[in-house]
Amino acid sequence: MSAPLLLWVILLHWATSGGFVQGGRTWQHCTDLRPLDILSEVVPADRLARGMRVFQVQGVRGFQLAASRPRALGFPASRLFIHCDRFPEEFSIIVTLRVLSVPAKRNEYVFTLMAEESPSVLVGLRYAPDKLHFLFWSQERTGGWQTRVTFPNVSLSDNQWHTLVLAVSGQSFSLTVDCSIPKDVVVETPFPASLSVKRASFYLGNRRRRKGLFTGLLRQLVLLPGADATPRICTTMNFEVATLSVPAVLQDLPVKPASNEVLKYPYETDTKVTLGSRPPCTKQEKAQFWFNASQRGLYLCNGSAWISMLEELMLTPARENIWCRAAAVKQRLDYVEEYQNLVTNSETMGVEVFTIPKVGLFAATANRYTPPGSAIYKWTDGKFVPYQNIPTYQAQSWKYFTIGKKIFLAVANFQQNDSGQEFSVIYKWSRRKKKFITYQRITTHSARDWEAFVIEGEAFLAVVNHREGNNHNIDSVIYRWNPRTGLFETNQTIPTSGAYDWEFFTIGPYSFLAVANTFNGTSTKIYSHIYIWLSGSFQLFQSILTFGAADWEVFRIGDRVFLAVANSHSYESGMPAPSNFYAINSSIYELNITAQMFVKFQDLLTYSALDWEFFSVGDDSFLVVANSFDGFTFSVNSIIYRWQGYEGFVAAHHLPTVGCRDWEAFHTTEGSYLLYSSAKEPLSKVLKLKTT
Repeated sequence: MSAPLLLWVILLHWATSGGFVQGGRTWQHCTDLRPLDILSEVVPADRLARGMRVFQVQGVRGFQLAASRPRALGFPASRLFIHCDRFPEEFSIIVTLRVLSVPAKRNEYVFTLMAEESPSVLVGLRYAPDKLHFLFWSQERTGGWQTRVTFPNVSLSDNQWHTLVLAVSGQSFSLTVDCSIPKDVVVETPFPASLSVKRASFYLGNRRRRKGLFTGLLRQLVLLPGADATPRICTTMNFEVATLSVPAVLQDLPVKPASNEVLKYPYETDTKVTLGSRPPCTKQEKAQFWFNASQRGLYLCNGSAWISMLEELMLTPARENIWCRAAAVKQRLDYVEEYQNLVTNSETMGVEVFTIPKVGLFAATANRYTPPGSAIYKWTDGKFVPYQNIPTYQAQSWKYFTIGKKIFLAVANFQQNDSGQEFSVIYKWSRRKKKFITYQRITTHSARDWEAFVIEGEAFLAVVNHREGNNHNIDSVIYRWNPRTGLFETNQTIPTSGAYDWEFFTIGPYSFLAVANTFNGTSTKIYSHIYIWLSGSFQLFQSILTFGAADWEVFRIGDRVFLAVANSHSYESGMPAPSNFYAINSSIYELNITAQMFVKFQDLLTYSALDWEFFSVGDDSFLVVANSFDGFTFSVNSIIYRWQGYEGFVAAHHLPTVGCRDWEAFHTTEGSYLLYSSAKEPLSKVLKLKTT
């Protein structure tokens, strides 16, 4: 046999016995550099695996795993390693997760690769407090042994999303967290060059048992054979949720803020904005934007229709019942006339107008003195007439709200009762007695205001605590309705400074709560805050400098969202006194999508402003301010401002008021009205809006 022929026979024998071909699997197949999406393998195409739920936190979706059946969260490794039954010698593991607080001695597994006949972990990743462990099985010695590579000082339990890239090559192990400086570890035992995965399975969030189950959220788990994946991942500004491959059910990122980001486009580099007339919206235009210059509206194509980026504000039940827009005939506000002098029990600090279905329209006045307390009036034959008297203690405001079929009315009491106790009280409507009866007492501290709202189907009630003794820097409290006990229970406290008002509002799927901080003990020149609902609680979104802020009012004109603050006075201890403490600008802010914050739109000169009220007549929009004191007299004109487009709000009507404290707009079959309360005389007034 010739030498070339002999060499050919030897090579053929070597190749067929495993050198180049082994069971039809070529050497090239073991160097395939495509990403292997472990997470997607656990999720069937049409449904979630048992023990998996999708949760959305901070606008990002992830899987939560259940401990009942750990094996259900596994799959054979052969589904990933189709052409090769060896684990890559060099690779990266990319993980995006959100870790909950882990007890000091507890370890939780992100994933494991385990042989079916052995309890040993071939490859695994587990998390302990402030540490990350990478595990692998080395077979270089008889029987083999497990090696643990530890990365210390890795703190992930901060309720935030994080993306980890673990790069492995021989004896070198590198961990990059959120694209920061890598942590490098070199160990004596290299990762095996030929780790068999025959009859092995991947397990998600566990090691085939309940102990050590991962309790956080998983969004991404990818194995990338080959080199370090960091350059492929760290190409976006949002490192915490950078993705290489994510299951389809998690890909549809809603336009929701992470941290203090509002309405931020999730794929900025691919964003296209069309100007001009309404363009088509098909699958080809999906995720593109259209800016309607004539109406100053921004729209997103969902593949079939243009969706406004600023959804309609959700009205509270009270306002849904009270206010409706003039529709059939376009009306214009011509003038305002005095309609009714409403004699009250004493000076009125606030008023609430509401409708009880099938019963009628009511107004509750928060009156200063006890006795006789505060009163509820019913609209009868075109007038408010006394209906019920309720004992209150320097009441500041009322809040009407409903939970299911239950109807409630909460009063904010400013002072202690006759027994020296300081309570604000929630009253419940009795259908049998046709009046409000005491339901729940809540301890408050010089309470100024209640705000009721619903988030994700749950009812909340927030109280503004103004001060405790001489301390104005105290907590205000948010209560959550417990449907089991039928009571409100403390859910969250928020530090406030001499606060006067809460204002809840929604923009699309986002919930906000603004507080009007008035006085910190030395100055009225302090920041009021806007909070956003994230991860089950309100978190600071934006701070705005205010001057004795007494009220926030949110309103919408077209697709634009505004927030108006009523500044009451300017005072700062130790500073030169201004010529007039009370003649001060109140400001209107507009939500700016690009800046992702409320920016100042307009200043209006006011006189110790205590309240704003927005209302509409036909297609026209109005704001009325409660001017209470000009530095010399409480007989001050309050002003109705008309929306004039690019000119902003322009004064349209001057209304004589005395110590004006609160405005309420309401509508009946007879027409539209304004009701104002006076904090300086026992007389409130109903004004009728005359239209043409």
